[in-house]
Amino acid sequence: MKLDSNTVLITGGTSGIGFELAKQLLALGNQVIITGRDQARLDQAKQKLPALHTFQSDASDPQAISTLFDTVVKQFPQLNVLINNAGIMRKINIHDSETDLEDITREVQTNFNGPIRMVKQFLPHLKKQPAAAIMNVSSGLAFVPLPITPVYCATKAGLHSFTQSLRVQLKQTNIKVFELAPPLTATSLVDSFDPDDMKGVAAMKVADLVGQAIKGMQQDRFEIRPGQSNFLKLMSRVAPQFIFNLLSKPVDSMLKQTK
Repeated sequence: MKLDSNTVLITGGTSGIGFELAKQLLALGNQVIITGRDQARLDQAKQKLPALHTFQSDASDPQAISTLFDTVVKQFPQLNVLINNAGIMRKINIHDSETDLEDITREVQTNFNGPIRMVKQFLPHLKKQPAAAIMNVSSGLAFVPLPITPVYCATKAGLHSFTQSLRVQLKQTNIKVFELAPPLTATSLVDSFDPDDMKGVAAMKVADLVGQAIKGMQQDRFEIRPGQSNFLKLMSRVAPQFIFNLLSKPVDSMLKQTK
């Protein structure tokens, strides 16, 4: 895919992978629009990258997605690339009486329902463009779950499956469908976890991850698995129980804290 002179919309673009995607895509000569729930963080992103266009929007809210579509398409009729990046990752002990079902619902709405709604909302517009693309950001944990993050892993596995099906359904259109499955990455998404939860796993630098993502898109590699994500996909096929048992180890310490 040609990655210059596009107009790109990135959900969850105020930090981490989303912000780095915006930064590197701007450097390649694209027009970039980001969304986020927090206006203050959008303003900070704009200060760092003045060429950015920002819109406050919640990827878990169907009405917000509809409003975003109307506003963005009106201002940027040439929009041709959608990147569904917004995500929530929570450590959840299902035994814990303080586990909030609303938080679980929000995680599902943001990670899974949100991208599907975004695709459905923007698809008719993207089909009108000479060349277009959709990239869904899943996770290496879509292939093998990390049991201390059960909802996150389930939503990413679902998004992986949806993206595969979407790619087939759009094969006769002008829209290329990519999936980026990051490994553990040095972002705020994992800041709330204990060091022991990720013991022995080196987090990939965000800039390196995004560099590989962009290279993959340029080479039309539709399933992009940087770093250890490729290993997880392989192990899920050749030694599924071994790799699952390995990722299950942090559960023991979590269960000791059960309320």
